Amino acid sequence: MSYLSIVKPHPTFVVLGDSAAYGTGDEVQTGVFRGWAGFLSENFQEGCDYFNFSRPGAKSSEVAHVQLEKALKLNPDICAVIVGGNDLLRNGFDPILLHENLQYICRNLLSIGSEIIMVELHDPLQLLKLPKLLGRVLNKRVNAVNAVYRKIALEFELISVKTRNIEDVHNLRNWHIDRMHPGPAGHFMLARNIAEQLRRRGWAISIPAKFEVNIKSRSEKIKWMLRNGTPWFLKRSVDLLPAAAILMVIESIKLLIEKVKPAMVKSELSFLYQIESDPERIELLLAS
Repeated sequence: MSYLSIVKPHPTFVVLGDSAAYGTGDEVQTGVFRGWAGFLSENFQEGCDYFNFSRPGAKSSEVAHVQLEKALKLNPDICAVIVGGNDLLRNGFDPILLHENLQYICRNLLSIGSEIIMVELHDPLQLLKLPKLLGRVLNKRVNAVNAVYRKIALEFELISVKTRNIEDVHNLRNWHIDRMHPGPAGHFMLARNIAEQLRRRGWAISIPAKFEVNIKSRSEKIKWMLRNGTPWFLKRSVDLLPAAAILMVIESIKLLIEKVKPAMVKSELSFLYQIESDPERIELLLAS
């Protein structure tokens, strides 16, 4: 069946996920967020029915077992699923569980004929200055999430946005003050990329051409960080930092082993083959 035979001029567009799906970084009014999904919803040529069930802080299990149920009741023609950032920031990060949750979500959405949109993570080390060892730990987890997304894209027919391949994506002007979420320009850039892919698949959507942004003063940015950024950091620190400390110790040991006994690194791969038969799932375990 061709895409042109199943697309609708006035689709139901649903968004699931975390703060990246919610629109954090693009606050158009106090407490009102637009984000890339808002840009998209405004550019369907005959309009759309737009519903956003995402929630800042959501992990993949919430999306799979809470948000998805709400989406299925609407029989969405297009459904964006943006999640994984909070999974990787939590103690006990499990890329296999993330993969299983995304599989479950995709199977259910495809069973009702939904077009699925997923977005890979950017490279946070291009934006954040972190201690080298902590950066190595964070980079491995981000790469593990993206490895999951690439595996899902091979398993299912969907739109997959390779965020790191978008030109100039890591320019600081495209990012929110927290450096973890796109700013208005970043959300706009992402919306354009997704709209282009939707057009290629036959959807009647225009490429977002312009946007208005309220420039915040330095004092407003500082107030935002004190009101939102600092509590967010402290909340995540309670959960992540103890795990990060352990992971950094493990990474230090691994680095030492790589220098002293490279053969032991190969033995780790052999052990994983004994407990997990799927080579791609082994890649996810190694990445994390």
